[in-house]
Amino acid sequence: MIGLEHYLMLAGALFVIGVFGIFLNRKNVIVILMSIELMLLSVNINLVAFSAALGDMVGQVFALFIMTVAAAEAAIGLAILVCFFRTRGSIEVEDINVMKG
Repeated sequence: MIGLEHYLMLAGALFVIGVFGIFLNRKNVIVILMSIELMLLSVNINLVAFSAALGDMVGQVFALFIMTVAAAEAAIGLAILVCFFRTRGSIEVEDINVMKG
């Protein structure tokens, strides 16, 4: 039977993969955004797992809010990257430092 511990281990593994994706890959912005999405997914798994274990719906409602924020973040982030790629021709992290005001 799959218990709460299994979900917590899965969420922990996804969070660690997301953290390593951010720190080990400093060149590609899309991989950094995908790593942030993995970290948000692990938080959602934790919220839903604890919500189901405790018999409370609050965690699942928060997970829906987090998914909404993650979708908006992904859409706006990709739109900024497309505009930046059209003007500069690349989306490397070193080139994005030029955007500082």
